[in-house]
Amino acid sequence: MEKANKIELLETLHTVLIKELLDKIKCGEAKPGDLNVARQLLKDNGIECIPTEKSPMEDLMSNLPDLDVIPSIER
Repeated sequence: MEKANKIELLETLHTVLIKELLDKIKCGEAKPGDLNVARQLLKDNGIECIPTEKSPMEDLMSNLPDLDVIPSIER
């Protein structure tokens, strides 16, 4: 298989994977594993998010628990 064909196949696979993940996320059918795949895909491709005022990232961050105030469980 020629290098150009391999690159085209990889681009197609990448595109299909992203579309499938987006469809699952948008319709609410995404499982934790799907979200993890999406997170890793973004990370692997250098996609980062800087939280700005009135953004979904700000909403997420403001709704996370403060782990410093959660008591630890002694074992």
